[in-house]
Amino acid sequence: MGILLAITAGIMLGFWAMPEKYIKNYSFENAWGLCYVFMLWLIPGIVAFSMINDFGQVLSDVGTPVLMKMLIPGFLWGVGMMLWGKAINYIGMSLGFSIFIGTIICVGSLLPWYLSGVPESGEVVKILIGIAVILAGIIFNGRAGILRAAAEAEGDNKGSSSMITGILIAVIGGILCTGFNVALEITANGVAAKNIIGEMVVKNGNEAWLSSVASMFIVYVSGGVFVVPYFIIMLSKKKLWGGFNVPEAGKNISMTGLMAALNFTASIIFAYSSFLLGENGGSIGYATFNTLSVVAAVSAGVFTKEWAGAPKASKTSLYLGLAAMIGGVMIIAFG
Repeated sequence: MGILLAITAGIMLGFWAMPEKYIKNYSFENAWGLCYVFMLWLIPGIVAFSMINDFGQVLSDVGTPVLMKMLIPGFLWGVGMMLWGKAINYIGMSLGFSIFIGTIICVGSLLPWYLSGVPESGEVVKILIGIAVILAGIIFNGRAGILRAAAEAEGDNKGSSSMITGILIAVIGGILCTGFNVALEITANGVAAKNIIGEMVVKNGNEAWLSSVASMFIVYVSGGVFVVPYFIIMLSKKKLWGGFNVPEAGKNISMTGLMAALNFTASIIFAYSSFLLGENGGSIGYATFNTLSVVAAVSAGVFTKEWAGAPKASKTSLYLGLAAMIGGVMIIAFG
């Protein structure tokens, strides 16, 4: 069940940015700023306070030391999320997801071992083999994107420069976004934060699975501490507040709300799958969740014709990458 939920969450996350392609006449700051307000503060607040009894008391019982420890990695995750949006704008969904998530898998799947200890040697070998296969898939996907960009640029250095910039943004954002996993796995008095939260959720008369909602609320709100003020400043600096008032405003708001809902729901499902997977959920579930998001994102990119004009070698590399990533997930899951 834990693996199946991680797969479901990954597919949902893979499609979260797809509605952005249907937003019209909004600048990056208008579209993504509105999305992040919904995603990081509005939706988490509504969901957490409506679903969890005495949620204010739950946060109080979790305690300031734990919340502050989660705030720092959550803040870094928020910075990474903002960079992810920029990477997708530079290099598209398919390549943006591949490079970004590849970095997350490489770093984020191993961080829980540093924080909570290394599992048994047999499990370590299987997980590392799976991650290696996944990373091979990421390399194939990256090559596919570079070949596509080269064909589109046709010798234009501007296209190559934009591709390199987008890849760098995706890598840096991916590293910072590992704060998501760290926030859940970080320990206080030898106990993981997600377990402390779960205990306090149950203590206040809630079902255990609602700890996933509480955990995501804390991480998302922490991320918004950077992202929301950043977009407020940029909207003011570039004088873009009037840019929200366009004929397509209703549709644009709906699309940004859908993006936010998909992302937050995917994270809640992942958190619950990690809980079900137990002590290795932070590694196994994290790799599965993120890899399936790439598979879904690349599929979405194909559906929206990102690869319509790509050369054959580029498409071949793309499909090899997908096959390798699915194979890596299977190795980790059965391992």
